[in-house]
Amino acid sequence: MTSLLRIGTRGSPLALAQSELVRAALAATRPELAAPGAIELVVIRTTGDRIQDRALAEIGGKGLFTKEIDEALLEGRIDLAVHSMKDVPTVLPEGIEIAAVPERADPRDVLCSRHGALSLSELPRGCRVGTASLRRAAQLLAARPDLRVVPLRGNVHTRLAKLARAEVDATLLAAAGLARLGLGNAGGVALEPEEMLPAVGQGAIGIACRREDERVRALLAPLAHPATMRAVAAERAFLARLDGNCRTPVAALARPRGALLEFEGLLATPDGSRLERLGGRGPLEDAERLGREVAAELSARARTWAAG
Repeated sequence: MTSLLRIGTRGSPLALAQSELVRAALAATRPELAAPGAIELVVIRTTGDRIQDRALAEIGGKGLFTKEIDEALLEGRIDLAVHSMKDVPTVLPEGIEIAAVPERADPRDVLCSRHGALSLSELPRGCRVGTASLRRAAQLLAARPDLRVVPLRGNVHTRLAKLARAEVDATLLAAAGLARLGLGNAGGVALEPEEMLPAVGQGAIGIACRREDERVRALLAPLAHPATMRAVAAERAFLARLDGNCRTPVAALARPRGALLEFEGLLATPDGSRLERLGGRGPLEDAERLGREVAAELSARARTWAAG
């Protein structure tokens, strides 16, 4: 049969697993979408997937994981796209919107160590921690300046394989990604946000479509989780206010508490020598304003770093 919906996705195991979750969720909403072949996955290789030997900051930032998928969406080659929200730039191409964000999974980072460390403090002195994330690197070095942070890119399985081969002594991976791949915590331990604040949008899946496509927007509406969408919106407003990019260590986590939203943001220098954290709390419906306010205060504090 001709597919009723075409989902654009990257080809990594995690991206495919997340797209399968969305396909299953859509199939559960309408009988016609549960029919074999009704929803097709269209794998699109992005620039970020092709270039694995350089840091994202050197090749254009996180938008390189969405650019080709956005183009396919605008050209009508796919009907919707599934993204990790932490990979989605704060400014979307004209005509595209995030129509739904399902309920968020665990936003924490998992510390995987060859030494079985249960916290950053338990890592052996001077050990090599592999990560391509400036956010993770800055927090690691702020807590443990003795650690050696080395570049480590690739998908989850690739990074775990490099850890097993002792190319690094430890690494950090998103708990949600590990769980979606059926890996549990991969022998590691989830770090509480007080020890390692997550990336903006970490643990959340975003489903994008063309803004004028009312049919697809209606199909996606049941998948939206309002509290998660507010929380992620607050984090993205925070990032946008800071003009955050892959050259700036930024972290944030918004947690709904009934009608309220608890927010914590972080801004640091890449070497971790300067780091500021700030919390805030406000009505859930004012989520984006809360994110911007925390960002404005952190930005003001960061302006004093050069003088200090």
